[in-house]
Amino acid sequence: MHTVTLKTPLAIAIASASLGLAGMAGADDVSLEQRFAELEARIAAAEQRADAAEQRAALAEQQAEEEGVSQEEVEERLAKVERQASGEEGFSFNVYARSGLLIGEDGKSAEGGPYVTPAGSLGGAVGRLGNEPDTYAEAIFNYKMRFDNGAKAHYRTMIADGTTTSNDWTADESNLNVRQVYAEFSDLPSFTGVFENAAIWAGKRFDRDNFDIHWLDSDIVFLSGTGAGIYDMQLADSWTSNLSLYGRSFSDFPVTRESPGDDSGDTDNLILTSNNYFGNWQWMLNGMSAADLDERALDSGDTAADNGVHTMVAYHGDSFFGLGEGSFKAAVLHGQGLGAETKGIGARGDLTEDASATRLALYGTTYLAPKWRVAPAILAETSEDRYVEGDQYDWATLNVRLANELTQNFEMQYEASYQWMDLDPQGVEGRTAVEGDYTKFTLAPTFKPQVGGFWQRPEIRLFASWSDWDEELNDYSAGDAFGSDEFTGSQWTFGVQTEVWF
Repeated sequence: MHTVTLKTPLAIAIASASLGLAGMAGADDVSLEQRFAELEARIAAAEQRADAAEQRAALAEQQAEEEGVSQEEVEERLAKVERQASGEEGFSFNVYARSGLLIGEDGKSAEGGPYVTPAGSLGGAVGRLGNEPDTYAEAIFNYKMRFDNGAKAHYRTMIADGTTTSNDWTADESNLNVRQVYAEFSDLPSFTGVFENAAIWAGKRFDRDNFDIHWLDSDIVFLSGTGAGIYDMQLADSWTSNLSLYGRSFSDFPVTRESPGDDSGDTDNLILTSNNYFGNWQWMLNGMSAADLDERALDSGDTAADNGVHTMVAYHGDSFFGLGEGSFKAAVLHGQGLGAETKGIGARGDLTEDASATRLALYGTTYLAPKWRVAPAILAETSEDRYVEGDQYDWATLNVRLANELTQNFEMQYEASYQWMDLDPQGVEGRTAVEGDYTKFTLAPTFKPQVGGFWQRPEIRLFASWSDWDEELNDYSAGDAFGSDEFTGSQWTFGVQTEVWF
């Protein structure tokens, strides 16, 4: 019987991977000293996991000797222990969560949220820093398996809840929901040719390749539902492709995050998706077909769309717009009919057959100086004949998040957000045509276990925000936040918030 030492090779592997990631991170790392400090922390953590793995391996050998287990069975046990230590196998847990208070000048809860403006119901988000009054949490449970033939399986369940109450017991207001339940298989030895590196999945899930503008709490594209698909077909040397079929329900008229409601019912909309990658370029094409057209008669008398098409061309840059180290993403999206909901693909059933929408999304991240980082973003859309013939909705948001890293555990964050909107709903739901601007500035002292880069969490923020908007926007709708009691413009809000992900 021999002893397998896991510590040294595992630490070397982690160190090598960390050096590679440090070299790729570019603008998210401010100095070589910080990179090496992070590397040392990763190595220490890896060595701790390796020590635990060695203890398990020793115990496995001892049990094998006592039970008279063969050498081959011992090797299999040790290999499994090593895979579990490396994260390739076993249980893991991931979280996204935010929670905080948003208080107005009068000491009472204030209106807020990235979709607080009249354009919010159309997906027109504004900056989220110092502008979130809710508690929202996602708990993601993963279990990974690796089989003797090399095949891998990944099972995921995601539970989420969101509420705006400040109480500890929120059962009456809870939106607790199972948002994902699916299984994915990869490295299947019987898959060859273009399918050699492909992964198949089935269940309820968010599409793997969704991406967002975090500072606006807005996905650039969000595809989800229940169905099945295949990822990473290698159609050519520089061409990989995904194919999926999703089902969605909107028999009571659908919902997005900006317009909550009841989306229960039968499957009403089928979405066939082809998502293609050519180097840094991405081309996505979606076709939609909906049932129960007679049950979706629009109040306006217009004909509801029973099909739609949606497409997106995106570029995922590995520099800050070619100007320096950092990253950027750019996308142009267009949809017709049911595809006119350009972000939440296939999520709305109250669109007319002539609905048309085009959206632009753009953001980047970089360091202006060793301790100063910046992330500008643009999100804009124009649409017409959306809910009734002749309506027109135009809006554009410009947002800039700036941060100054002052110590290892403290930074100052700043955000400026501006939105222009010209909305002509043609009287739908009693709404009035308006045109105007919204502006917000936020100052947020922020504490972290360790600063460095835009994606370092957790953090705790204090903040003060000032927002203002044109008076005309208060008349858009009797049901939105603008124009409500003591919320008519020139507002100060204050608060504290935590945000966590791992």
